[in-house]
Amino acid sequence: MGALRRKLTRAGLPGLLVTHLPDLRYLCGFTGSSAALAVTRRGARLFTDGRYTAQAAAETKAAKVQIVSNPPAVAAVQWLAAQPGVEMAGFDPAHTTVAGLTALKTALPYRLRRSFLAALPVAFVESLRQVKDEDELSVMREAALLGCRLFEHILNEFRPGITEIEVAAELEHQARLLGAEGMSFETIVASGPRSALPHGRATAFALPRRGFLTLDFGVILKGYCSDMTRTVFLGKPKPKERRAYAAVLEAQEAAVAAVTSGASCGEVDEAARGVLRREGLAEAFSHSTGHGVGLEIHEPPRVGSGQSARLLPGMVITIEPGIYLPGEFGIRIEDMVAVTRNGGQVLTPAPKALIEL
Repeated sequence: MGALRRKLTRAGLPGLLVTHLPDLRYLCGFTGSSAALAVTRRGARLFTDGRYTAQAAAETKAAKVQIVSNPPAVAAVQWLAAQPGVEMAGFDPAHTTVAGLTALKTALPYRLRRSFLAALPVAFVESLRQVKDEDELSVMREAALLGCRLFEHILNEFRPGITEIEVAAELEHQARLLGAEGMSFETIVASGPRSALPHGRATAFALPRRGFLTLDFGVILKGYCSDMTRTVFLGKPKPKERRAYAAVLEAQEAAVAAVTSGASCGEVDEAARGVLRREGLAEAFSHSTGHGVGLEIHEPPRVGSGQSARLLPGMVITIEPGIYLPGEFGIRIEDMVAVTRNGGQVLTPAPKALIEL
């Protein structure tokens, strides 16, 4: 909370309304589904409803808890407006709807409706969350390694006739048995020609006897997400398929090698894209090379073409180049990488050499 208050002081902002639940968890530890946090330079107060009386008391740190019957964000804004010296309060427009903002303004005294709430030009809390501390990194390493264990497990589960949905179900069941709170996102299992779908979520399609199989999944552990992708081959690949896989692997490893403190996200993206361009596959790479990950599966920074944001020690990003040839196949390889002062530390050390099953 201290770092946030310093940002408020530098910005000349006496108050802040926080409504995005991952931001609340980051700032004060509360994990419920309905809450708002009001922060001033002198204090902080969490507003939630009666369902969370015991939970809020047990979880919340660095803020006082107030149970309210009206919407928490409304109560938080009214509290901010009543604080001495708080002439205005910032809010994150990325997480505030037009209807929500109207309700907040309506709840204020008439004289404050025009001037009290100010949209932040930059998300204050989100920028703090980009750089993880050692405790966060430890949890994320644990989550990433759990994902690797799941990959090792699922390799032994493939059999003729099994469907993509059954593969996803087994992954998710095993994740729970190993202690995951849930999956980071809907598990992607895409096989055969369906592997050419970048977001080919699992279907009733039976795994083919021969073809690529892409597995993209992650778990949530202690609130933090993991994310990894591996593409394996069912049967024996043809020379074209081997060359394509080798190109994606080289591109992925080149981008991982480019991760270091001070590198721009665009430079990391180009390290992958340049390899695929050389191999004549650049047009088949249709998305960014990666993204930040943490309490949410997609966080800044975006590792994409032309992105000027610089990597900082403590950031955790994904490196996931892929190629997609409609009607034929697709290949994607993804690691989570922690940025250090001397380079990038891969958190997902599962095998990346082509596995033939």
